[in-house]
Amino acid sequence: MLHTLYATDGMVVAPHHLAAQAGRDVLRDGGNAIEAMVAAAAAIAVVYPHMNAIGGDGFWLIHEPGREPVAIDACGPAAALADRDFYDGLEAIPTRGPQAALTVAGTVDGWRLALAHAADWSTPLGLPRLLAAAIRHARDGFAVTRGQRTLVRGKFEQLAALPGFAETYLSAGRLPEIGERLHLPRLACTLEALATRGLRDFYEGELADAIGRELARIGSPLRTSDLAGYQAARVAPLELRTRTARVFNLPPPTQGLATLMIIGLFERLGVSRADGFAHVHGLVEATKLAFVSRDQVVSDPRRVPVAPRSLLTPDWLDRAAGEISPATASPWPRDAADGDTIWLGAIDRDGRAVSFIQSVYWEFGSGIVLGDTGIGWQNRGISFSLDPAALNALEPGRKPFHTLNPSLALFDDGRVMPFGTMGGEGQPQTQAAVFSRYALFGQELQQAVTAPRWLLGRTWGDDDTRLKLEARFEPALAEALRAAGHRVEVLDQAYSNTMGHAGALVRRADGVIEGAADPRSDGIVAGL
Repeated sequence: MLHTLYATDGMVVAPHHLAAQAGRDVLRDGGNAIEAMVAAAAAIAVVYPHMNAIGGDGFWLIHEPGREPVAIDACGPAAALADRDFYDGLEAIPTRGPQAALTVAGTVDGWRLALAHAADWSTPLGLPRLLAAAIRHARDGFAVTRGQRTLVRGKFEQLAALPGFAETYLSAGRLPEIGERLHLPRLACTLEALATRGLRDFYEGELADAIGRELARIGSPLRTSDLAGYQAARVAPLELRTRTARVFNLPPPTQGLATLMIIGLFERLGVSRADGFAHVHGLVEATKLAFVSRDQVVSDPRRVPVAPRSLLTPDWLDRAAGEISPATASPWPRDAADGDTIWLGAIDRDGRAVSFIQSVYWEFGSGIVLGDTGIGWQNRGISFSLDPAALNALEPGRKPFHTLNPSLALFDDGRVMPFGTMGGEGQPQTQAAVFSRYALFGQELQQAVTAPRWLLGRTWGDDDTRLKLEARFEPALAEALRAAGHRVEVLDQAYSNTMGHAGALVRRADGVIEGAADPRSDGIVAGL
């Protein structure tokens, strides 16, 4: 049985233990929460390559005591050449390969902007220190996880022939074994270049030239000029007021709106107990309403048809919650999205807190690995439609729809809670499950993360849109949900990766920090 862990001088949680330790060690050396997060983000981009990479996007929520939370959008836009003519003759953008690599990778510039935000918090440790663990793991090698091997094996036919993939992630042409050491020497050199020449080298320097040349050579629409034109941006977060806390998330192009809507709708249902029929049914029905609204609103922030904040007002949520039947499931299904992502949280000794998420979208993203630099590139742009009438129609310079959405709650009693998860469309559902268990029903933090979870919609490589339950739920609950009209599938696993890898930290008003890592992941809580 896992229990909530406690610390007083800082804590980091990540879905891979080496990333959590990299961040914790930066805190031990006097770094702040943002510096710890950059160290953890760089490390996990090396040791968890099936879930994220520096060729992906990222989003930040940053809390500093006495100030309003700050959000950073590090999502890259579609390339200048990525228009419908580029995909002429195709009904949809290919999901893998160079044509799937059509958006700028924004996460590295998000690191830069976050570090600039923290520049006056303390004497900066410097990039060589922050990237040291990532460089070491890439050069000296790291042990392949069960999840990485499973995904390479399961997606082998899709990925093995793509540029750079086999030579990077296979071992002498075969699948590496669990625990076998994998070296990424080209990525180590790239991270060393960033540590030496600065993070903008990814976009404007020698590294950018190498990235742009190879992307063009293999058939991507991205060019060096697309990288040079990109900068991450500070944006105003979305906010939901609950009875006991203010909850924050990212605005479009992320689905942060959906997470906040689910929490707001569910709170209005008056459910009094966790993990029974009313809890699961209520959150599932709130998810359906939130997803329908999300798909009518979330797009490039310059194209949203209505203000997302208008869907978080008490009046709107009151009316929408009134549409939820306490006993009967509303019609379903609808299309759902895959996704592979990592969420990390950090709190330092001064109470600064970070909720951060980084992704390449599908497992291994586009599947390409740039041979000159060792960078795996995202396929986030496949969320664009080639239908010019669609809300998320492809156009050069537009930002794609993002499943990524980190959360952060500020409680009225002084507690601060960064929380989040990976898992595509499961992200809003899992975040609402964790938050409701902890904040509404008083569960211990680790229990809120460990407890059995559910997912409405399609999972990796599966078009099934049923409501999926982990095997630890009582059979009577599954039967009650079926009787209410839900199409239920009980999974074989007691702890399923299908449900994502969640995590949460809470800093209490007395300065004590609580931490919870997901037993479904390879992660830990690392504290001081």
